[in-house]
Amino acid sequence: MEKLLFVYNADSGLLSGLKDLLHKNISPHTYACRLCAVTYNNFGMLSDWREFWQDLGKPVEFLHRDELAQQYGLKDVSLPAAFIYCETSGIQLWLDADAMNRCQTLDDLKELVQKNLPQKKT
Repeated sequence: MEKLLFVYNADSGLLSGLKDLLHKNISPHTYACRLCAVTYNNFGMLSDWREFWQDLGKPVEFLHRDELAQQYGLKDVSLPAAFIYCETSGIQLWLDADAMNRCQTLDDLKELVQKNLPQKKT
């Protein structure tokens, strides 16, 4: 079964999260993760985004860049990005950083995902 992996251009952990929150609020135009910028507010993940990805019909996982390196061995990858993971074929880039960084709004991201959503194999 395929799984969609969305990877933030940020590290995991409480201190990293607080640093990112401050950066997004103080200087949002210089914040390096559009995925986080359009899917989160100061209180957590936006419910519109949560409902959207839960309705995609595929398992979805969210990772930070350090978790991507630890779990899948991928380093030096331009982020944010999204990948498709399949146990038989491994991990493949699905939505690259350029595409993700062009998303200025949540609606832009949802449209990008919907247009590029992998179809079920028959």
